[in-house]
Amino acid sequence: MDLPVSVLQALGGSAADISLRAVSQASEQDRLRMVLLSDEQGNLQAICRQNDLIDLEQLNKLLGRDLRLMKRREQVRVRERAGLKELPALPSLTGWPTVIDREVDQLSAVALELGEQNLAMVMPAGDFRNLTAQADRGSFTIDPDSILVNLDDHGKDRDQFHFALKKFTGLRIQQRLEDTLELPPLPETAQRIIHLRVNPNAVMGDLVDIVESDPSLAAQVVSWASSSFYAAAGQVRSVHDAVSRVLGFDLVMNLAMGLSLGRALKQPADHPEGYVDYWQQAIWQAQSAGILASMMRRGERPLFGLAYLSGLLHNFGYLVLAQVFPPHFKLVCRSLEVNPQIDSSVTEHYLLGITREQIAAQLMDNWGMPDEVTLAIRYQKNPGYDGPHRVYARLLWLGRQLLTARGVALGAGGPIRQEVFDELGLNREQVEEQFDELVRSKDSIMAMAGMMNP
Repeated sequence: MDLPVSVLQALGGSAADISLRAVSQASEQDRLRMVLLSDEQGNLQAICRQNDLIDLEQLNKLLGRDLRLMKRREQVRVRERAGLKELPALPSLTGWPTVIDREVDQLSAVALELGEQNLAMVMPAGDFRNLTAQADRGSFTIDPDSILVNLDDHGKDRDQFHFALKKFTGLRIQQRLEDTLELPPLPETAQRIIHLRVNPNAVMGDLVDIVESDPSLAAQVVSWASSSFYAAAGQVRSVHDAVSRVLGFDLVMNLAMGLSLGRALKQPADHPEGYVDYWQQAIWQAQSAGILASMMRRGERPLFGLAYLSGLLHNFGYLVLAQVFPPHFKLVCRSLEVNPQIDSSVTEHYLLGITREQIAAQLMDNWGMPDEVTLAIRYQKNPGYDGPHRVYARLLWLGRQLLTARGVALGAGGPIRQEVFDELGLNREQVEEQFDELVRSKDSIMAMAGMMNP
């Protein structure tokens, strides 16, 4: 197969020594990636091993810069000028200053991916060093396997939380945080819903009263019920109408809970570019958890409402991180942007010593939220979790993988073993079809997410 003209020009005399292989046949350890960065001083590209985590703070210290990932629209223009859908790790494609991580020079061969052709160009490492002789070298990456994220011990979370707080806050603030953890109290509406949930004599009128006591929440519930996603017959005129005719008691109760908690913390002004926003993520995961729960065999299904609520709150720790570690949240955002192939839990543990899942579960514990929801949030990144209420955590993990495989920007995804479907009693083909249909409803999901902001 002929290489693109721009790639041949960038390779120069090295093209003769290139061998083309399917990406799956190229060694994963030898694959490189190139990240386009910019700041007020101009553009720069960084090249490293594909799976390594770029320590952006270290790179900026090394270069005396304030680099961040180049805006997506600018990246598109660069690729269009090169006539490529994806850029292999060849500095001369752009001609910009380049810095290469020293770990690359330890390889015996390198593999440069041609994304649109699903091929990798493999060359001896010596040829690549000659090709990039003008680039700067430096140490600015971390092997993710060296970052030991606490995915399976909820009991250590509080100690890790305190350690992280002490690391990133001054002494005066530390003393105040020891008791309060600087986290907000459970909102009144959420408190009333929790009491309603455990009341065996609760009726629809009780829920309607709670929702109607909060005018903003009431308007959102009515708007939700009126959305094209539910295609309600006739106009939805009231909260009572929304509960009785369209959404049902359980869904409104959990929707109101998720809305109430989501509004307890401010949406951060900063966010990692390339990811869908907080409420979009919440709706995608809530809908996916509900679909998966409904498809499980009778008698083995988790409670739909708790599965849905777990999805709605799965990313709550993102809001908490922004509140508890405000100066460092910016660094988290920038690091997530340049390391999209690495799960956020690895990046957050490396930077802060704690993950959003740990911090959210700690808050849910403090608030007395149902264990099913707390443990689902805490263990959603651990497909091997085998403790109480594991089915809820498994649904969040599976939903995330299915959505990311379909291009929904929730972060790093991964392969799904058939055993996960078998364990949950799910027919894989039917699940895949349902998720294809869900993603085709993207416009409705986006509209529903837009209704979540007051």
